[in-house]
Amino acid sequence: MLELLQRIFGRETPSKDVAKERLRMVLVHDRASVAPHVWEALRLDLIRVISTYLDIDEAGMEVELQQDKDAVALVANIPVRRVKRVPAPGGGAEPSRA
Repeated sequence: MLELLQRIFGRETPSKDVAKERLRMVLVHDRASVAPHVWEALRLDLIRVISTYLDIDEAGMEVELQQDKDAVALVANIPVRRVKRVPAPGGGAEPSRA
């Protein structure tokens, strides 16, 4: 939340904090045993699936793993521009009864 407010009000994050966060992310990824190519494939799949239903800002998208004691969570911050109108399965028409 603090990071979002800092972005809105234009405060820069000190480089030491950026470096510390990057190191933390590397350690979490290593502990979760996620190879970089797998991580990128996961990110691209998330974009593909979510883009079916939502118009998103891919450049502002942040996906990370967070570790809390023995658990690892996938956390995604995905800016949504709008919800797309998605037709109902089968084109939205009732199935014909012949």
